[in-house]
Amino acid sequence: MKSLLVANRGEIAVRVIRTAREMGMRTIAIYSELDRDSLHVDLADEAWNAGPAPAAESYLNQGRILQIAHDSGAEAVHPGYGFLSENATFAQAVTDAGIAWVGPPAQAIRAMGDKITSRRNAEKFGVPTVPGVTDPVTSVDQAGSLADQFGYPVAIKAAHGGGGKGLRVVRGPEELHDAYEGAKREADAYFGNPEVYVEKYLERTRHVEAQVLFDKNGKGVFLGERDCSVQRRHQKLIEETPSPGLTLKQRRALGRAALAAGKSCGYVNAGTVEFLVDRSGDFYFLEMNTRLQVEHTVTEMVTGLDLVEWQLKIAAGEELGFDTVDTKGHAIEFRINAEDPFNQYMPTPGQVVEWQEPAGPGVRVDSWITPGTNVSQYYDNLMAKLVVWAPDRAHAISKGRRALEEFRVTGVASTIPAHLAVLSHPDFISGTHHTKWMEESVDLGGGDPNATPSLPEDENLARRDITVEVGGRRFAVSYWAPEPAAGAIRRRPPKLQLTGAVVQPDGVVTAPMQGTIVKIHFAAGAKVTEGDPICVLEAMKMENEVRSPSTGELVDLRVQPGDTVTPGQVIAIVK
Repeated sequence: MKSLLVANRGEIAVRVIRTAREMGMRTIAIYSELDRDSLHVDLADEAWNAGPAPAAESYLNQGRILQIAHDSGAEAVHPGYGFLSENATFAQAVTDAGIAWVGPPAQAIRAMGDKITSRRNAEKFGVPTVPGVTDPVTSVDQAGSLADQFGYPVAIKAAHGGGGKGLRVVRGPEELHDAYEGAKREADAYFGNPEVYVEKYLERTRHVEAQVLFDKNGKGVFLGERDCSVQRRHQKLIEETPSPGLTLKQRRALGRAALAAGKSCGYVNAGTVEFLVDRSGDFYFLEMNTRLQVEHTVTEMVTGLDLVEWQLKIAAGEELGFDTVDTKGHAIEFRINAEDPFNQYMPTPGQVVEWQEPAGPGVRVDSWITPGTNVSQYYDNLMAKLVVWAPDRAHAISKGRRALEEFRVTGVASTIPAHLAVLSHPDFISGTHHTKWMEESVDLGGGDPNATPSLPEDENLARRDITVEVGGRRFAVSYWAPEPAAGAIRRRPPKLQLTGAVVQPDGVVTAPMQGTIVKIHFAAGAKVTEGDPICVLEAMKMENEVRSPSTGELVDLRVQPGDTVTPGQVIAIVK
């Protein structure tokens, strides 16, 4: 196996290409027209155009990718994560073309990609599961009956997806209809299948996952667990290993359950089995991700293994030559996303102006960003993963704080302030946090210190940053001055309300970001109440509700489902 096509983009494509090149493989990148100058394109030995910017026409275009694999003479395909990584049809098509698939066989992807089938398989092998159904739910009434049976709150979840997409938590009957319809719509949009199921929603749990490797002879090895409990909107922000919430006995039991789950579907290659751990220490099977995880890096830091290297070795037929692994120290990963934590984590697509990564002993940055890189609305907003290692958790937290403070990103907002707030919180330091803790307990306080201050509305001022010396000491100083002509410096952005839209004094509601309208809740002329959702805007794989800023009449509605909007574009007028 001497050549590898990487069917992905961004940080993970860079990650896979680097290991493949170290192994002496010829690397083949694909790119959309928007990614023509991206880092993964520059690092690969050759690169092929996969199509236009929308993922459906490029990174999800199975026919085009298979044609590139054939034309380039690729002997293997690595799907990374996201896009086609858990698509059984694509995996089978690659295999049928005589090309090595760097991942589990198609039947394992089908078995574990379908949440209902995976639950059944896990239960057969004695793996504990969350109370729920093992058949798709086909109506709101059926979902309501199950909610009454299990007791609120319940979770309505996409049967063929994961990562928090297609998931709605329902705390009472009044929320059921919107949650059911929203979960189905998102499941269909992200995974091409609207099937959903219902299970009991466990409160104040930890999210703990097990990393496993299986070779083609059925031998499996547990590589330790990762704690992914720092989340918002069911999306992970920080991951660490080992989990501060597990005892050695629990860790061993979790590992046995993870290996049983993998064996239940004939798993091969790297995979992750996810569990919820309740307050009493009992754990329940959640799902199996049949691919490499974003957070695989922390496992690499404590085991010394290159998981991508082992993925490639297993795909080439190599057997696992070890039964267990020794872990050393503590590792934490921080997802540096293009999101504004001071505005409900709204995605912030745009051009990165300044990008300065931290360094030093025990610090690793996996990224695809350079100054001038454009973070597009078409793709996931992960810019980088900052990973730190230290001999123990306390020192890893200190190292993480130092590295985050060194990390400089301007041009787009980032999640760095949220990470710093987490590291300073006593609950995280003591390891007593849970999956809802971030949303319930972490207060960033005071607003973004780098935001433009309140200025007269009739002045177009731009921020300038300079350094000065006073008495021999250096100071960094920011000030605001009139903008030059021709837009050489970006204009001061309008103030964002917590409704998820830019609201003007005259009742004009405008889009907070570039994206696509996926649903309209009211027709023009309807009466609306303050806080009512007017429409749903999808950007960077996230749905955001644009809500009415006041009670009144929706006198003008200027969008419909399928429309693409730009920042500041008028969506509606409320009088």
